[in-house]
Amino acid sequence: MQWETVIGLEVHVQLATRSKIFSGASTAFGAEPNTQACAVDLGLPGVLPVLNEQAVAMAVQFGLAVHAEIPEVSVFDRKNYFYPDLPKGYQTSQMYHPIVGAGEVEITLDDDTTKRIRIHHAHLEEDAGKSLHEDFHGMTGIDLNRAGTPLLEIVSEPDMRNAKEAAAYLKAIHSIVTYLGISDGNMAEGSMRCDVNVSVRPKGQEAFGTRAEIKNVNSFRFVERAIAFEVERQIELIEDGGSVVQETRLYDPERDETRSMRTKEEANDYRYFPCPDLLPVVLDEAYLEHLRSQLPELPADKRARFQDALGLSAYDASVLSASREMAEFFEEVHRVCGDAKQAANWVQGELSGALNRENLSIQNSPVSAQQLGEVVRRVLDGTINGKAAKQVFQALWNGQGESADAIIDAKGLKQVTDTGAIEGMIDQVIAESPAQVAQYRDSEPEKRGKMIGYFVGQVMKASRGTANPQQVNDLLKTKLDALL
Repeated sequence: MQWETVIGLEVHVQLATRSKIFSGASTAFGAEPNTQACAVDLGLPGVLPVLNEQAVAMAVQFGLAVHAEIPEVSVFDRKNYFYPDLPKGYQTSQMYHPIVGAGEVEITLDDDTTKRIRIHHAHLEEDAGKSLHEDFHGMTGIDLNRAGTPLLEIVSEPDMRNAKEAAAYLKAIHSIVTYLGISDGNMAEGSMRCDVNVSVRPKGQEAFGTRAEIKNVNSFRFVERAIAFEVERQIELIEDGGSVVQETRLYDPERDETRSMRTKEEANDYRYFPCPDLLPVVLDEAYLEHLRSQLPELPADKRARFQDALGLSAYDASVLSASREMAEFFEEVHRVCGDAKQAANWVQGELSGALNRENLSIQNSPVSAQQLGEVVRRVLDGTINGKAAKQVFQALWNGQGESADAIIDAKGLKQVTDTGAIEGMIDQVIAESPAQVAQYRDSEPEKRGKMIGYFVGQVMKASRGTANPQQVNDLLKTKLDALL
């Protein structure tokens, strides 16, 4: 039997507010446990929540960015359940009237095709604390610093059909929230994580199969691996005569498997009811227009501009627009050198390779966009050749100079374009290579093209790599052919 996978994602994005969603406590990462949880976060008697206006603005900006419906009124509810890191006994969330309605995100797949993934809604809620299981000798520690941290939960429709699509969707959401500046998107620190809902059904069947939810997956790679394992598990289970149980599962990256945590709760298990301590949020059109006017150029628009205005390929445009930092770096390199394709090649090639080797982000690149643009410009105007350019880049990377021009002068890397000087080096190489000249002269015409490489190498060596390669090739061919 042929099977079809059905996937939906619930993405939890920590909003980049300095204080929590209902209190003035700090949201800074890395503080000592339980030093950033105030009376409101703990739900102590006599305290009342006050909604963080910035969290509302960030949620609405996301909605505008994904062309979503923005309801005039949204309402906070209490989601009741007991867990050690939820001291109030309930989570303040939005069940029935979320702040963002239906929208959509366009994803780009490996073959450069696109697909639209519908968003069901996005709602605001507070995060819970964190249970710590290590170093407590059979006990569990509770850190409540995260309690009350503002989250935007983005719920997709079940529109994805494989792990690649799910990862592409998650990357698209990551790009949007980081372009907007509403989250740093740091998955390692928990700023963005997702719950993955996976089910399978016989191909052609309209009804969905029973889904399993994989909780708190925190990397693009783990999303793909968790889905791959879960799909195989469900298909094997059904084909062996069993049935999939609706449940919550955990992905273990070390064992590369999902494990059952608990049966999946239904909405009525949480006994949702409107939060009596918070008024409905009412948004007018003037407020929406104000936020709409502040939106930056978003990834899809930037990708289209890179293709249409700069002539980049779909692949280059997609890679360079994936993150705001990468796009801004590329655009500065392009501004300095004036050639979009060469700027793209150097950013994606030499620069990205060096960053990957050193495990650095582009924000921490030792070579600035201005410096890289100068290197590319000097290649384009013929001051240096490609080989010398890599030497200049490496020197800049190692902090051996402030500018490309200074390094070129200090290392004597300027390209030799003087025809007389190049001819002199060629004459010397030919005079010192009688055996190779004879071999070239006696070879079949179609083989001489490859044999000229020896002479080019010798001339480049004599010039310490500074001779213009094209001139060397042209002059060598003329001189060697004259000896035939």
